[in-house]
Amino acid sequence: MNDDLKNGKTLSSLFIGMLGAIIGGVIVGALFLGVNFFFDNSTVIQGAKNEIVVSQGTADTVIEAIAQTVPPSVVGIETTGVAMTVYGSQEASGVGSGFILTSDGYIATNQHVASDGISGMTVSLADGNRYDAKLVWSDVSLDMAIIKIDATDLPVLELGDSDDVVVGELAVAVGNPLGLNFERTVTAGIVSAINRSIPLDTGLAEDLIQTDASINSGNSGGPLVNKHGKVIGINTYKLTTGEGMGFAIPINILKPILNEIVATGKFEPTVMGITAYDRAIADYYITDSKVNFNEGIYIASVQQGGGAANAGLTTGDIIKEINGVKTNTMLKMKEILYGVSAGDKVAVTFERNGQMQTIDVVVTSGQ
Repeated sequence: MNDDLKNGKTLSSLFIGMLGAIIGGVIVGALFLGVNFFFDNSTVIQGAKNEIVVSQGTADTVIEAIAQTVPPSVVGIETTGVAMTVYGSQEASGVGSGFILTSDGYIATNQHVASDGISGMTVSLADGNRYDAKLVWSDVSLDMAIIKIDATDLPVLELGDSDDVVVGELAVAVGNPLGLNFERTVTAGIVSAINRSIPLDTGLAEDLIQTDASINSGNSGGPLVNKHGKVIGINTYKLTTGEGMGFAIPINILKPILNEIVATGKFEPTVMGITAYDRAIADYYITDSKVNFNEGIYIASVQQGGGAANAGLTTGDIIKEINGVKTNTMLKMKEILYGVSAGDKVAVTFERNGQMQTIDVVVTSGQ
């Protein structure tokens, strides 16, 4: 029996030794032959018409891959118009950025880049071609615009989901800071904050994405993209009193607008007929200390004869959801409403005196 036990131990030792050798060989083989495991593990990111590929020999980092892929879809926008000065009316010119939304020439930018007051607009592409452009739609309160050029087979950027943006994630801005001499400049940073509101001369800019990716004059209208090369915002503002504080409009608000423009050639906003504030901007407008809410949309007033008033909504109600979607920002409310047509009903869930209710509201066209 001792011999059997000794033989069993010998066999076990041999088996363990052989197994160790096999495992060791696999590891060594992986180190020397299977480079894919460690050095060439390519990450392929799908875009609308592009692929961002991070791999040895093409792009060593995501930022480098984005810099190779996104800029061809970024355009320069030159405008001419008339400006009023102390010396009277004078011809004025401007330069901004934009990015291609559709292969047949719809382009996103800011309203302050492509406003109604311009008399001429030229778009320059990365391939050197230049096109006259026309303004299709703009909104001063959103500071957004869509313009159109007559072109085909253009490189398109994919729109991401700005609801999924988190603080700390990669943010890359592409645009034309300080003019076309610095066209398609790429700057990188992180998302510094979300749902920021900043006061402007024209009012309050709401629910913005804050980034420390460098944004300067001329970057306006260019894309802010995430690590997947998808657009999460439209670069818009920079605070001159602080370094590394740029702001972008979340891209989701543009989606229903673009869908309607592509389908019909125009966009008509839909509203419920209320004046309302989310938590981030309430302190700018609400002085009544009795008004206290942590989330949702606070209704400050209702328009008589509007959909909200007709449905029974009133001042002090707090909207929690629209069509089953949690609604905590003004941009989210607009995004939902812009996705339906005038005359449609939306289900509004709201809080009144601590009680939750849901009613149908008919939306109408309006600003």
